[in-house]
Amino acid sequence: MRSTRLWVTLAIVLLANIFITNVLFAPAQPVTVTLPYDVFKQQVVADNVVSVTTTGDAITGVTKTPVKESPTSTVSATHFTTQHPSFANDGLELLLEQHNVTINAKPENPPPPFWQTLLFSFGPTILIVIAVLYLIRRAAGAGGAGGLLGAFGQSKARLYDPERPGTTFADVAGIDEVKQELEELVDFLREPQKYERLGGMVPKGVLLIGPPGTGKTLLARAVAGEAKVPFFSQSASEFVEAIVGVGASRVRDLFTKARAAAPAIIFIDELDAIGRSRSSGFRIGGNDEQEQTLNQILTEMDGFEPGKGVIVLAATNRADVLDQALLRPGRFDRRVTLQPPDRRGRAAILKIHTAKVPLGPDVDLDAIAAATPGLVGADLKNLANEAALSAARKGETTVSSNDFYQAIDRVLLGTERHLMLTPTDRERIAYHESGHALLGLLVPGADPVRKVTIIPHGGALGVTIQRPVDERFNYGEDYVRARIVGALGGRAAEQLVYSTVSTGAASDLQQVTAIAHEMVVRWGMSPKIGPLAFRDEGSGDGLGLSRPYSEATAREVDTEVKRIADECFAEALRLLTEHRAQLEALTQALLKEDSLGEEQILAVTGLQAAAPRSDRES
Repeated sequence: MRSTRLWVTLAIVLLANIFITNVLFAPAQPVTVTLPYDVFKQQVVADNVVSVTTTGDAITGVTKTPVKESPTSTVSATHFTTQHPSFANDGLELLLEQHNVTINAKPENPPPPFWQTLLFSFGPTILIVIAVLYLIRRAAGAGGAGGLLGAFGQSKARLYDPERPGTTFADVAGIDEVKQELEELVDFLREPQKYERLGGMVPKGVLLIGPPGTGKTLLARAVAGEAKVPFFSQSASEFVEAIVGVGASRVRDLFTKARAAAPAIIFIDELDAIGRSRSSGFRIGGNDEQEQTLNQILTEMDGFEPGKGVIVLAATNRADVLDQALLRPGRFDRRVTLQPPDRRGRAAILKIHTAKVPLGPDVDLDAIAAATPGLVGADLKNLANEAALSAARKGETTVSSNDFYQAIDRVLLGTERHLMLTPTDRERIAYHESGHALLGLLVPGADPVRKVTIIPHGGALGVTIQRPVDERFNYGEDYVRARIVGALGGRAAEQLVYSTVSTGAASDLQQVTAIAHEMVVRWGMSPKIGPLAFRDEGSGDGLGLSRPYSEATAREVDTEVKRIADECFAEALRLLTEHRAQLEALTQALLKEDSLGEEQILAVTGLQAAAPRSDRES
């Protein structure tokens, strides 16, 4: 059943048999001419027709002497065919009998041959039986004690070769404090007796928590590479199938393989796919399979025996929706949080991703790291790749600093679009972006403006780039309000110049609404609401259906959000009115140059760059 060569041989023999019987040894067909019906009747009257065979209205027959289709035809034969007209009622049968013509008849729809009837009757059943036998044999050969379910219930985890580790801690940068947390796990897998002699127990599970792209999967592979032990990797979504019980079976199979290969590491990526809280008040559809899979993971982790050397690593960016049973001591006892890297960490990550990239002498990775606040490891890898592609498109032999800054614009802003804008639209966009940029210089606490452009990028018709001078981990109310004022600068400029507004501020208004709402319900920056947090982050349902405040409070929240937005818009309008001359100068410069850098913006407006936040607060 498993021999591919056998099936190929049988197919070749079958095709050869069909070719031989139907082509080489097929009986030769006699030459046949097609006669008009009146010519056929003339041949009958002339006693030249020996026999005829009818199949419906079609008539074939044999003549004594060869006949032609027409007087001008060069082909003649004793076999002919003709068609009896449906409207004819000329007593053909009597005519044939009078001239001693043998008459034969065949059914118009003859029954199929016996072998075809047999094939179509029993063929599908035979194929189904063969397929079932094949699947059962595969399951038995794979050790599936549960029959056909055993084949589905086998784990799909990928095993990485511990003798050839592809990733080590040297490939991980920007999260040094996290690497130190995991060095203990590596040390335990290398020297378990060092901890066992003192009665110490290494955590059974370590949960890596962090935003997408911060390096959770990379860090897990680095742990396996450093420890040089088998590394079983599987996504949580691969456990779940439509058949109830398959997920739990795969979990059992995975842990059985890991125990057999101990010391080993099990890595489950995107744990929230099966680890969501079972106490959620609202569930969509049937969740029996997901709950059974989760219960099996809990059972297997409880069943770990001390000293077996099997550690479970898991990664998620939604720790708030995980079931509390996963997080209790004895399961995922240790939780490691990965944050976006700081400036020094970004420089180290860029150094790793540019190790094989020929850099130009003007490339300063520290400066590039300073220009990319908020980017994570995956973003920086993409940035280095985009810079290399940009240099390759231009035919350069090295990657220059300009290539990196163009890549930053591509990553942050999107691909440049060439749109045919009318002069009126272009002027309105210039005023809009000038409003953003000017308020970035005027509002205390705002991030410095690095670049402003009216060249369409991605989904935006114009962009103003503001980047902080230093790393920010805590934000004062002045900074948050400065963000709202700056975001409303485009609409305020349109209102001031045109006395009307446009749809160009759609994304700005979304940002304003989100920040003002967070100020009220999360950060306690509303005097009317007070120092209360009304955002429920621990419900675990992930659906936003739980709201821990009344309808009356909800109305007050809406009122406060609108008040903050109105106050910030009035402030933006006031500042732009007072500095109308700088707004006009910046707009005209933008219309002329399309894009302006930080130094050009300062030169055009005649304003000074705002002092760094640390200087203002000192």
